[in-house]
Amino acid sequence: MKGRRRHVITDSLGLLLMVLVTAADVTDRQAARTMLPRLRGQFRNISLVADGGYTGSLVGWAKEKLQLTLQIVKRSDDMTGFVVLPRRWVVERTLGWLLRSRRLARDYETLPASSEAFIHFSASMLMARRLARTPAAGQAIRTPRQEQTTLAA
Repeated sequence: MKGRRRHVITDSLGLLLMVLVTAADVTDRQAARTMLPRLRGQFRNISLVADGGYTGSLVGWAKEKLQLTLQIVKRSDDMTGFVVLPRRWVVERTLGWLLRSRRLARDYETLPASSEAFIHFSASMLMARRLARTPAAGQAIRTPRQEQTTLAA
């Protein structure tokens, strides 16, 4: 998508907690400095945030100012082929779910706030469909845990 970047925070099940739409030149670290204090204010029980793009002084800043542990998930150089990285796939799966919405496949919105609203609307539709679905015989209903999040751009 040209000109826009979607920063998303999900819980460990992939349910949307927070979204920020910025200009494409805003880095992941800059967006994290905006989103993490809001995350801490809205969800007090979150203690771990995992991502590969948040190296450097952001780790110390989050630990000192927000009491959040940033777990850096990176692909090592000795890996060949496709390798599942721990908890990183949760956000990628959520973005895949959201992009199945026709309205989010292209950037139709002029304002970033409108784009954020449609992302929230799409996530609400996904959750409503899941709640309306009856579980198969012998399948347990999973409830979202908000103890651990994954952050991605």
